[in-house]
Amino acid sequence: MAEQSRGRVTIYDVAKEAGVAPSTVSRAFARPGRVNAVTAERIHEAAARLGYRVKPIGRPEVGTATNVLAFVVADVTNPVYAHIMKGFQQEANANGYAVLLLDSHEDAGAEQAAIKTVTPIVDGIALTASRMSDSAINQVVKQCPVVAVNRIVAGLPSVVGDTARGMRRVVEHLATLGHTHLTYLAGPAASWADGIRWRAVSEACHELSLHVRREGPVTPSVQGGFGSFKQWQEHPTTAVIAFNDIMAIGFMKAAQNAGLIIPDDVSVVGVDNSISSVLTTPTLTSVAASTSQIGVRAARALITQLKHRSTPSAETIVVPMELFARESIAPAPQLSK
Repeated sequence: MAEQSRGRVTIYDVAKEAGVAPSTVSRAFARPGRVNAVTAERIHEAAARLGYRVKPIGRPEVGTATNVLAFVVADVTNPVYAHIMKGFQQEANANGYAVLLLDSHEDAGAEQAAIKTVTPIVDGIALTASRMSDSAINQVVKQCPVVAVNRIVAGLPSVVGDTARGMRRVVEHLATLGHTHLTYLAGPAASWADGIRWRAVSEACHELSLHVRREGPVTPSVQGGFGSFKQWQEHPTTAVIAFNDIMAIGFMKAAQNAGLIIPDDVSVVGVDNSISSVLTTPTLTSVAASTSQIGVRAARALITQLKHRSTPSAETIVVPMELFARESIAPAPQLSK
């Protein structure tokens, strides 16, 4: 450790201490989601031992606007976030703002680190399906204006879909098709939206005297949905409602691989109405609010905060949800068991 004692600790010192390449150290701090979690932890531990500190990105002058907004998503590979960002970016651009995209990879720690890095160079932040705790989000709020998207955070302007009505419409529609036993495939445990969707489904089933099981939580991905099929097989139902479209697609693929026919053997419904829903065979029934409208409303709420900092708003904006019935649902089959 004599080398770093002669002067300021550098990423090269940290790389040597952690046994990795300097470029890996750089990514661990600048783009944490791109580094394996175990490796990232080793790098941060090495940095702490050596006393390495990340130099924050500077801005021209304290208090000077940059006309840049950060748009943070839980998983950039999920197409629904692209739809939301498109609406957000169009509204931001129309008001003279550029948009910086951050991907947290479903990791609250990575999300927090990335936000900390860019806070000095952005005027405001949109947190889309944030996996951070409310207390962590409130720490960000102390640094710059924030709007929550697909999640309600007390004290912040929030933009969400009307989940209660949307999920009820799904349950009611399945009930009219004769389905009495449903399964809800849960998303990540840290997801605010997952808790709200499950509550809406379970309450609607209770009111309509339907039976519902909850399987999960699992990763909100095609792989997560694919893996959840085995759980469903242990307690099969005639209909499945997944946390999102890509989980529903994963479940359908697993069911088809097992020789089941959708929707003859099991009906499947997703959430988000992403472009993926119309590219599957059969096409996927989904329920969603207008994602572009969510993005537009989020940008407006954030820009309004920037223009009226002295009178911050904590308004919750609720966007209606619509059911898009497609080929993945049909009347309930007669269960032989």
